[in-house]
Amino acid sequence: MNEGPGSAPAGEPAVRKARITRMTFAAQELRLISALVVILGLGLFLALPFVLSIGSVVFLPLVTALILTIVLSPLADKLAGWGLPNVLASLVALLALFAILVLAGLLILQPAIVLFDTLPAVIDQIGQRFAELRNQFAWLAAANDRLAELTGRSGNEVVVATPSFLEEFAYATPSVVLEVLLTFLMTFFMVEARVRLRRRLLLERTDFGASIKAARVIRDVQDRVAAYILTVTWINALVGLVVGLAAWAFGMDAPVMWGGLAAILNFLPYIGPLAMTAILALYGVGTAETALVGIIPAAAYLGLHTVESNVFTPSILGARFTMNPVMILLALSYFSWIWGVFGALLSVPILLTLTAFFDHVGRPNLIGFVFGEPLFPLSPAGEADDPAPAEQQTARPA
Repeated sequence: MNEGPGSAPAGEPAVRKARITRMTFAAQELRLISALVVILGLGLFLALPFVLSIGSVVFLPLVTALILTIVLSPLADKLAGWGLPNVLASLVALLALFAILVLAGLLILQPAIVLFDTLPAVIDQIGQRFAELRNQFAWLAAANDRLAELTGRSGNEVVVATPSFLEEFAYATPSVVLEVLLTFLMTFFMVEARVRLRRRLLLERTDFGASIKAARVIRDVQDRVAAYILTVTWINALVGLVVGLAAWAFGMDAPVMWGGLAAILNFLPYIGPLAMTAILALYGVGTAETALVGIIPAAAYLGLHTVESNVFTPSILGARFTMNPVMILLALSYFSWIWGVFGALLSVPILLTLTAFFDHVGRPNLIGFVFGEPLFPLSPAGEADDPAPAEQQTARPA
């Protein structure tokens, strides 16, 4: 019996069912792979601090050299464009960075050494101020002692002997010198090899689209990190200039040191300005006639930082460098835990580098994955506006 024109073929339900089964299996397989990727990523995130901390002598110079290479590559390219050989251009760029660091260190350390002689008197006056404050709150100490007696806690304290500052400095100096030497050597060789690295990343791809994507990633990462660091450096230098002039106006000793210290600490988001405020407050209390007068420099700096961080810096950097404050604090605590102060200084450039990288290769959709969406988007940001024609996507560059 012939089927009517409107009837479906006999095997179509089975084919549809098989197609649905395959699609369901593919979706489950995608979820399984995504779950494995998330588990591996979390394991790497938790294990990485221990590996990087134990091998800090190798990993810290390597990461620092990568950041410095990104910053110094535009200067080396400009010097090479003026006719200098690549090796000489790389060396001049590195020497320029070294000269800036030495000059900044001299501007801060030389007045600090002169000011070091007055440190005992400042500490004594700070102790007197705190003793006066403690006398005003003597009733609170008495209540604490009474509470300790009622709860049966012993007032004896165990003091653990720790190495002195000079001993810790002597132990740390060889490691610091080795890490600085490795950092500058790695930076020089990376800057010198930048042209070969770019050519290898662009020409050794299997298709033209991959070459275009690699070029975009390299250019965007370099532009973002270098522009951010240079812009923030100019802003912090201006902050240091204002703080130095204010310290001179307030009659503080070594105003150049205070300006340089404010400029350097301003590279640390949130923590640096808080530390600078605390230092100014302690020094002011230890040198001024009254505690109220002593906290005026700290209050003035806090007002300056509030205007700079909420009005001045956002208007200059713009939306391109805007990052989530939670991510900044997470990166700051994460890398400070691993490498201390140096990790805190590198946290924002590392976060900016990763942000620029994931903007091109695609960011993990962690929240959407919880609700059943794919972990990684099918088309990363910036891929849809690829200027290369479709017929050239498989053509190898010449």
